[in-house]
Amino acid sequence: MLSFEEYVTPRDLREALETVGKLPADGKVIAGATDVLPYAREGRGGDVHYSIVVDLSRVREFQGYEHVGNRVRLNANVAFQAFLTDAVLRDHLPCMPYCAIWFADDQVREQATLAGNIANASPAADGVPPLLAMNADVELASLENGEIRRRTMPIGDFILGPGRTALRAGELITAVICESMRGYGGSFQKVGQRRSLVISRVSAVALVKTNAAGDVFEDVRLALGGVGPVPVRLHDIETMLIGQPITRELVAEASVLPAERVASRSRVAYRQRVVRGFVEAALEDALVACGAPVPNAQQREAAHV
Repeated sequence: MLSFEEYVTPRDLREALETVGKLPADGKVIAGATDVLPYAREGRGGDVHYSIVVDLSRVREFQGYEHVGNRVRLNANVAFQAFLTDAVLRDHLPCMPYCAIWFADDQVREQATLAGNIANASPAADGVPPLLAMNADVELASLENGEIRRRTMPIGDFILGPGRTALRAGELITAVICESMRGYGGSFQKVGQRRSLVISRVSAVALVKTNAAGDVFEDVRLALGGVGPVPVRLHDIETMLIGQPITRELVAEASVLPAERVASRSRVAYRQRVVRGFVEAALEDALVACGAPVPNAQQREAAHV
């Protein structure tokens, strides 16, 4: 059971930072609370008590998103469901609808925020590999001498290890800023028997842009999750593919090399096999999504949105 002595709902960023700056060790910051509530159920975390819960769901500056130029600013309370229902986000972040539909069921997607997903820094966090592939930056804010100070860093620098981030005491994630991937085909692969009801053991994301004829890789983005302490970007595989003619053989060849990146301590051989299949599937599905199907590509269940 979850219990607390005080429940605070700041309405703007300054109030939120003032509250978090005084947060005691037994306090908790939440947005969607989709991790806290299951953990507190009997049989998971048992009884969980906080002296204070700070609910960020009503902070004005954390609502919505902005599209400016080739960047999309996702404010901290953007929930996963938005990637399925918002046409602009589907257009500019084409891998995120597939990530969202695998992430959870409708009820959880309505509550769970992308910022909360990355703040947990789980090696299996579904939201981090797509953000790596989209060269995302994390924007952080804190109060210094009464002034709101902001800093940004690449998502790859923000995640330090399992459960560890570069977030400092008194700081909050205010936004995640991604490159617009409009014109790319996107895909997301994840281990699990049932869509949206499993925590990732291994995940893969691909974003692909082809030339006008649809037969050459113009740009490729690839990232993996669940293969080590932090998600990884496959820059060398991307370089191998960019500028090359699109063939089934090249896609298959590219899928072999990432298996070497598996650094997990558990079931390494299994994860290596999964990675090989997932990278191949992710590339094929991303090509299909941008209108450049690979000849003889395998038929798989698709997360149509």
